[in-house]
Amino acid sequence: MASTLLRILKKTHHFTITTAPILTRTCHSHTVTAKPRRRFNNNLFSRISPLGNDTSLVPVLDKWVQEGNQLEEPELQRIVRDLRSHKRYSQALQVSEWMSNSDLQFSADDRAVQLNLIGRVRGLESAESFFNSLGDEEKNDKIYGALLNCYVRKGLVDKSVSHMQKMKEMGFVTRALDYNDLMCLYKSSGQFEKVPEVLSDMKKNGISPDILSYRICMKAYAARSDLCSMERILQEMESQPNFTMDWISYSTVANIYIKAGLKEKALIYLKKCEEKISKDPVGYDHLISHYANLGNKDEMMRLWGLQKTHCKKHINRDYISMMGCLVKIGELEETEKLLMEWESSCDRYDFRVPNVLLIGYCQKGLIEKAEAMLRDMVKRGKTPVPNSWSIIAAVSR
Repeated sequence: MASTLLRILKKTHHFTITTAPILTRTCHSHTVTAKPRRRFNNNLFSRISPLGNDTSLVPVLDKWVQEGNQLEEPELQRIVRDLRSHKRYSQALQVSEWMSNSDLQFSADDRAVQLNLIGRVRGLESAESFFNSLGDEEKNDKIYGALLNCYVRKGLVDKSVSHMQKMKEMGFVTRALDYNDLMCLYKSSGQFEKVPEVLSDMKKNGISPDILSYRICMKAYAARSDLCSMERILQEMESQPNFTMDWISYSTVANIYIKAGLKEKALIYLKKCEEKISKDPVGYDHLISHYANLGNKDEMMRLWGLQKTHCKKHINRDYISMMGCLVKIGELEETEKLLMEWESSCDRYDFRVPNVLLIGYCQKGLIEKAEAMLRDMVKRGKTPVPNSWSIIAAVSR
């Protein structure tokens, strides 16, 4: 029953709280840190943003130009970046291709992004075809790196290694990003022992690891239960003069210790994590989640209060995360209080929030209470989404 409810919850939620945001073009176990939407000049993005994911953006761009509005490369590049960050890859590709077919300048970086998007939207064969259609003078390090990422995303170890070797021979492996891709591939394919080898190879070739390089390696050691080596990498990471430790890295370490059952060590790094959070609401969500895994309600409630103080307000994502953590430790009464608090202040009724409590009821076998909750919503003029009824149906079979 629990696994069925979890699948429904994942369909209901449009994001996932994990231990680190995406910081490169790969490592799919991570998620994107929430960022405020940018305001684009002339409100072009305000036309694009509300459109459904299946809507073609070409007519929108054409109309914008026909109305006499100016379009510049940086604006379109930002739109492509924002669409990618929200996983609207097909629309990002439409904007990229519209840009490449226009009179605007289309740089090598833009072409590398386009190749990456083609791989995501149309598949590997189309990405390879696009790559092969380019002239040798157009195939720079970023174009080769984009194709490497396509191979990595498909989990093609042999092709990735072969392509990486070719890049080395051409002098195109000059960034940590490409090594990180390969480390992510080895980690995701369960070849954990090869991850430190890639890190060593990176250093030997004069490429400085970045903060993500160290994180991937720490996770690989943790997956092998080699915590001594993980701690050695952490110490090396902390000693690097070229970057500052962030909350994500300490959150990663704390999570490793929690999974290993080393509570006292986990608490040390949770405190370090808290010192680095500042006003990042996602950081608080992660911290609260870690304390939920430790069953520490007092720390969860303390951090919930700090999050509101430092981040000014709680948004739907925060309520979903906090309520999910309370459900996890069996605190349904506290979850009910939070739902009431959210309902009293929400601008739009987002059923992902009450669905967390519905799942909590069903996990405890309180089916009648869940049904009564839905009936009450209907009486108050709310129209539950299909997933809300599916939660109850999953345990009523």
